[in-house]
Amino acid sequence: MSTTGGTRRRRPRRDRAREEETVAKSAKRKYSHCQQDDDSQGGKMMRNSVPTLPEDIWSYILSLMPMRDVARSACVCRAFLQSWRCHPNLSFDADALGLCETDFTNTVDHILKKHSGIGVKRFKLLVQYKLDICDYVNSWLQFAVTPGIEELSLWLSRSKPWYNFPCSLFSDRIANSIRYLELGYCAFHPTIDVGSLRNLKRLQLSCVRISGDELACVLSNSLALEQLELTCCLNIISLKMPCLLQRLDYLKVLECRRVQVIESNAPNLSRFYYSGYKVKFSLEESLQVKNLYVCRPNITSYARANLPSSVPNVETLAIASHCEMKDTPLLPTKFLHLKHLTISLSAWTFSPNYDYFSLVSYLDASPLLEVFILAISQECIESESIFESCSHLRQMPEYRHEHLNSATISGFCSGKSLVELTCHIVENTTSLECLTLDTTHGDGRCSGNGSSLCSPASQSVLMESPRTLLAVRRYIEGKIPPGVKLNVVELCRLCTRCDALLR
Repeated sequence: MSTTGGTRRRRPRRDRAREEETVAKSAKRKYSHCQQDDDSQGGKMMRNSVPTLPEDIWSYILSLMPMRDVARSACVCRAFLQSWRCHPNLSFDADALGLCETDFTNTVDHILKKHSGIGVKRFKLLVQYKLDICDYVNSWLQFAVTPGIEELSLWLSRSKPWYNFPCSLFSDRIANSIRYLELGYCAFHPTIDVGSLRNLKRLQLSCVRISGDELACVLSNSLALEQLELTCCLNIISLKMPCLLQRLDYLKVLECRRVQVIESNAPNLSRFYYSGYKVKFSLEESLQVKNLYVCRPNITSYARANLPSSVPNVETLAIASHCEMKDTPLLPTKFLHLKHLTISLSAWTFSPNYDYFSLVSYLDASPLLEVFILAISQECIESESIFESCSHLRQMPEYRHEHLNSATISGFCSGKSLVELTCHIVENTTSLECLTLDTTHGDGRCSGNGSSLCSPASQSVLMESPRTLLAVRRYIEGKIPPGVKLNVVELCRLCTRCDALLR
């Protein structure tokens, strides 16, 4: 048939059939290697087509994947099976896997038996509920912790007897490679003979039975240590950081309730966090400490009296307490480099006459302060209300703050001393840009939009709320300079139960 214009002549059907057959044969030859082969267990495994890459590159790619995904890949592709048997990251979380005791131990046993035991870089065992697996852990560690291991994380349950971590595990070759060690809910009793952990950079112990002398054995052999975290290690009474720890930058000691002395001669310690009870700090080499967090009773008076001399170069300071019986004293000492100050007061056992206005001492002592945050968590305001006081508001006009640009007070109420502190900040800060007053009296209680995320406010907070807002309007709003933004966070309608309890 002739054609006109751009119309093409249609090919005969047999020509099209021949062409399709040719394409099919070509595809069959191209993908002929995607066939089923018997595996070692007699089952069938599909060997998928994968790009041709060196084995070490595939191993590196798979090492970046979660362990479960790598295992699934090995089940469907023989090219990945060898990489699975040498997978460097082994992570076992009993709770996340949702396995009972028998299933969990059998699963871990099965995986480790299939693993070659070569190339393990990270081994993590996390058991969050009670499993009596102490007998298994020794064999698992002996298999997985091999030369070249870099990270070891062992977090067991609180079941008794506690697992006794085998310090003999740290042979010379293993001690040379390990960089991160995390132990939780076990006993750790190293001696002076423990191998040199010359590359250990981070040590984290949580609820571990270890004495101060035993910890000193580890520290004296860990000269590359950069971070040390201790949580609820109740056998430590004295904690000492030797001057040999030249790289130690970060120290956290939380709820180690028997600690009486913390002594640091580490010359480059810059971040220190402590939470507990009364303890004696001896920071001989403290010139590098820039970030400091301390939580203990009567912290406002203690920190004001002691920290300017013990950490003279601190730039970020956060202090917290649930018991304040003393007002903050006015002292001549200064925080000459402090820029960010956070004071958190959870008023469980507060003196009913605590004077928040005394915190002016911190503002006066910090000539470079830029950010001030006062967080008060107390349901019932026992201090004298501004509306019940007959005295005038106290003022300290001689105290000027030239760098403070942001101030936040959460848990703001109509207490007289708190209103006086706020007025002082407004009237004596020439650089202030933003003042935030959160009147919700809760750590994220109010979502601000009346949604179901809000928690019901207590009767005392509901009764205090209108007085607080009135105090803001009467004593603070009129003093806000032009250009300063005032943010007042109020309870939403759901928190106030549609205002029914306010009437």
